[in-house]
Amino acid sequence: MRHPHRAAVDDVRMRGFTRRHTVEDALAWLDAQLEPVPAEDIPLRLAAGRVLAVSIISDVDVPGFDRATMDGYAVVAGSTEGAAAYSRLPLAVIGDSMPGCPFEGAVSTGEAVRVMTGAPMPRGADAVLPAEFVEAEDGSRCIGALAAVSPGKNVGVRGEDIVRGATLMKPGRALRAQDLGVLSSIGLGTVTVIRRPRVRLAVTGNELLPCGSRPEGFHIADANGPMLAALTERDGGIVEFPGLVRDNDTAILEALHADADIVIVSGGSSVGVEDLAPMLVAQHGELAVHGIAMRPSSPTGLGRMGNRLVFLLPGNPVSSLCAYDFFAGRAIRVLGGRRKEWPYRSCRGVLTRKISSPIGRLDYVRVKIVDGQVEPLATAGASMLSSTTRADGFLIVGGDSEGFAAGAGVEVFLYD
Repeated sequence: MRHPHRAAVDDVRMRGFTRRHTVEDALAWLDAQLEPVPAEDIPLRLAAGRVLAVSIISDVDVPGFDRATMDGYAVVAGSTEGAAAYSRLPLAVIGDSMPGCPFEGAVSTGEAVRVMTGAPMPRGADAVLPAEFVEAEDGSRCIGALAAVSPGKNVGVRGEDIVRGATLMKPGRALRAQDLGVLSSIGLGTVTVIRRPRVRLAVTGNELLPCGSRPEGFHIADANGPMLAALTERDGGIVEFPGLVRDNDTAILEALHADADIVIVSGGSSVGVEDLAPMLVAQHGELAVHGIAMRPSSPTGLGRMGNRLVFLLPGNPVSSLCAYDFFAGRAIRVLGGRRKEWPYRSCRGVLTRKISSPIGRLDYVRVKIVDGQVEPLATAGASMLSSTTRADGFLIVGGDSEGFAAGAGVEVFLYD
């Protein structure tokens, strides 16, 4: 007896894909669905790595006052004219200026105020005579200038770092540690950032054992769960992964209805009798793309369940990795306000041997780099995840290419 959910999909799907979408068509559909999720305000101390949702415009000068940039004496520069080691000029010390504790008076010609680095410059002073160019006696209120300084020497002026009204950062910036320092310096304690997308990870397969289990009998340990969770977090998502999902309609449908922005299903994405996820998405939502002309990852599916984007990734680990990088990772990055492009460095090298690929199919080829030479490791073997740990990266043979000849220059995307 045919399962009622399976009636939602034509019988022809059970015999294989009626057509395979190009990668370009799949990406075009996906990009049309993507826009950043709403913003939220968070404490500045938690904002490292988060993506700004608004422009940051300073409403203060930094620093907010003229200050000394060296330890020494604040002086009127003209008072030191002609001073030298052999021609000592006397200056009367009239007070001290310390960080956070300024000298309240004014400095006139022939006078000096002892200052520390970062201390406010007293009124009237226009230069700092460094301590090493001063001759002083303990307890004396008089010093001798041993060198001349010009106006502005060793003085940091108001607004030297940041000028009031300046745009410091723009939306879409992933905040770094030094950015948080700048934001704090202008008085911000909270910052408006794009909310991190919530991703429900549903790893299916009755043959799977939880991460950390020892493979035994006809059961295998889950490799996709830890891998996909790490990739999702790399791309800025928040992972919900409560455990493995059994291969039955109820469990998979519950995962598809999770309170999340994105649902990633790993396994059961093809057209076999037990590949339930595509049928459930087709019946309860929109299965926009199913079957893509690429190797590995051809059984990948894209769709929607209400407001959730759904990605159906093959269960074979390399296929799952490839499909994640092409589609799910792209969505997570864009929803989180990041660039859609791969977060991989790339380099160029010379191919050691020929790579063949049929026109009309994109190939994802794992490669190793040795002395600038690019050595192909595998195009097939979608279940051999260890090939990605032996590889330094991968290259792409586009659907409009028959491959690359030995000696061709190619671009490699590095796994690091």
